[in-house]
Amino acid sequence: MESFVHLRKGNTPRRLHADLNGLKDDELGRAGFTGRTANMFRRNDPTAYRSVGPLRPLDVLSSELKPSDATDAHGGPLLMFSNADCLVLLSRRSQEMPFCVRYVDGDVLAFVHTGAGLLETEFGPLRYRAGDWVYIPKACTWRQIPDQESTWLMIQATDEFRVPPAGYLGRHFPFDPSQAVIPDPAPIDDGVGPQVDGEYEVRLIHDGGPTTLYYQHHPLDVEGWRGDNFPFTFNIDDYNVITSDSVHLPPTVHLFMEATGVYIMNFLPKPAEGVAGTERTPWYHRNVDYDEIAFFHSGSLYGIPMPPGLVSHAPQGVHHGAPEKARERARRKFDDYDRVDWSVIAIDTRRRLIPSEEVLANDLGQH
Repeated sequence: MESFVHLRKGNTPRRLHADLNGLKDDELGRAGFTGRTANMFRRNDPTAYRSVGPLRPLDVLSSELKPSDATDAHGGPLLMFSNADCLVLLSRRSQEMPFCVRYVDGDVLAFVHTGAGLLETEFGPLRYRAGDWVYIPKACTWRQIPDQESTWLMIQATDEFRVPPAGYLGRHFPFDPSQAVIPDPAPIDDGVGPQVDGEYEVRLIHDGGPTTLYYQHHPLDVEGWRGDNFPFTFNIDDYNVITSDSVHLPPTVHLFMEATGVYIMNFLPKPAEGVAGTERTPWYHRNVDYDEIAFFHSGSLYGIPMPPGLVSHAPQGVHHGAPEKARERARRKFDDYDRVDWSVIAIDTRRRLIPSEEVLANDLGQH
């Protein structure tokens, strides 16, 4: 049972996630590192297995996936993973949308991996650039006009995305909402933008769809707005990273936004742990209550480059973690590096994620 008393049995280090002396640190925890935990210290690497069956880690280079919007202006994003709470999609649009779009099954939160451009929205125009999070409320009408090919990691939640409740650090850490860019109204007149036979197309994206609406006037004609439901952008450069010198902090510390069953985190450059003997890489774990997706944006881990655009999926119940050789290198090079230079976007989901056929077909086959 959960208690403020934690038992210790057998050979265990005195400090948590430190001074392992050759053992392998493996956490069996509930509720995504916030519930009951057991830290087990093994003789062998728990990821040294061969998987047969559907539950296995997947690694896919997003550059090898082919969303239809990459080559067809009328195309759309590619579905990568899905469950009842969310869809995880990939967009690589290089041409402006010849229509407006409206996601009617849930909010959209998109991370801009590469590219820059303009979003025309009902609330006004929003510029986007690499490193931006783009939030678009459910059923908001918008149109993307890229300056250059733009790769987006998109998460559509069935429930609404929201800022996590403020904890002991207060309302501005790690995500300070005052740094968000919010649009000002800029109504677009009739006769401007793409039309077919004098009509404006709004494509409704939904399960069983799409449905198309044709307007005789420009649908982005809003003169003004008020309220607390609006699109915005937020760049990861403005994210306040929480750090510790004596222990590698759990992923939940870096929570950015959440919806029912869906949790989005930013793992960003930070000072490396400095107390001798501290493990600087995440400990082994098996995602007891959550599936986990890691999207590698940029950077390196103690001199080892991280492949940009790699999508890594670890299903709940299956061990995963950095390779043992990377852990050994981090210990060996402890005095050579004083920072973690990585930018990784993480998506944790309460329900099991189903990989799409395209993802399965492009798995790098490392397990």
